[in-house]
Amino acid sequence: MVGRRHKLKALQVAADLAPGRYPDGDGLYLRVTPTRTKSWMFLWKRSGKRYEMGMGRLLDVSLKEARLKADEARAILLRGGNPLTDMEERKVANEMKTFAAVADDFISIMKPSWSNPKHAAQWTMTLGDAYCEKLRKVPVQEIDTEHVLQVLTPHWQSKPETASRIRGRIEKVLDFAKTKGWRSGDNPARWNGHLKNALPTRKRETVKHHKALPYQEVPAFYQLLSDAMAARALQFLILTASRSGEVLGATWQEIDWEAAVWTVPAVRMKDREEHRVPLVPTAIAILKALYEIRSGDFIFFGQAAKKPLSGMAMGMLLRRMKVDVTVHGFRSSFRDWAGDATNFSRDIAEAALAHSVGNKVELAYRRSDALEKRRKMMAAWANYVRKASGNTIISFPEQKKIR
Repeated sequence: MVGRRHKLKALQVAADLAPGRYPDGDGLYLRVTPTRTKSWMFLWKRSGKRYEMGMGRLLDVSLKEARLKADEARAILLRGGNPLTDMEERKVANEMKTFAAVADDFISIMKPSWSNPKHAAQWTMTLGDAYCEKLRKVPVQEIDTEHVLQVLTPHWQSKPETASRIRGRIEKVLDFAKTKGWRSGDNPARWNGHLKNALPTRKRETVKHHKALPYQEVPAFYQLLSDAMAARALQFLILTASRSGEVLGATWQEIDWEAAVWTVPAVRMKDREEHRVPLVPTAIAILKALYEIRSGDFIFFGQAAKKPLSGMAMGMLLRRMKVDVTVHGFRSSFRDWAGDATNFSRDIAEAALAHSVGNKVELAYRRSDALEKRRKMMAAWANYVRKASGNTIISFPEQKKIR
């Protein structure tokens, strides 16, 4: 039966055809009226009686889409159903499927694959009433370019990054709806060849840098840190040039005491690649002190038992100290020090920050993470950071040997 199908060609369908019926095979026909209007029809027989069902105008339903509808009708016939009633019921159900319902379905399905719990909250917020109120109650099949523009235009210039993310998320939701059979046709939220020509060019965004402490002031700042948990976490972050999420999520299982290495798993890294961090004696001393008072798996634990320190703890500490910088900015302080005050290579400094250096070919052939070279650099950084305090570190209780 399959061999009898797909007789029509796209160019033939688009041509100026004479009135009549043109078979695509196995019940699907293109009908051309005397006024040259083209539409699709599906014919079948049951119990000696012939049935006919319209499947939409060519302007609304492409050849590919008509074949998909015909396949659906054939499947209904094979199971003993009636395409006239079964497909109409499905059409009504699809028309009732709103953007809000489809977006919720998409988020629910994708949520387990998102490593960061914040992703689901961000998707829910950006596709919710805050930005997509005019879209949420619209049946997903009826959404067109104008609907999408109504959502994007108010924020396109004032919140360009947010607007871009909303557009991309709307596009994915509508692609999902088409895959599920809830809508047909082109995606009105696509960028290239579509919305790119309908939205104005945005002003070039000024790159926003994290406020950072000049590296010359880091030693004096380090001396002011107390023995509070947030201060210890910030000390460790400075000494390792790590991101706050990497530090706050650190567990004891990630520490190799003998090798003096902290291995951050890929799931907690920005580039989703495992990262080894050499631990200098000062960082080891901080860990040993915390090991004596540990309260579960997390190294830097919070007030609640067996939970990590709050993600805002180090930022709040900086505000209490009235230091107008960000936690992330200490990575910039380290990078400036490495570039201005040392002879360590750029590649080694970037590797310490877990930044990829080089093109894809170079990265493919580079097997080493230069751990020992980085260890020398981090030792020099630790010595520099501690110089204002006379090469002493914050005092800790007497330590027991860790086995």
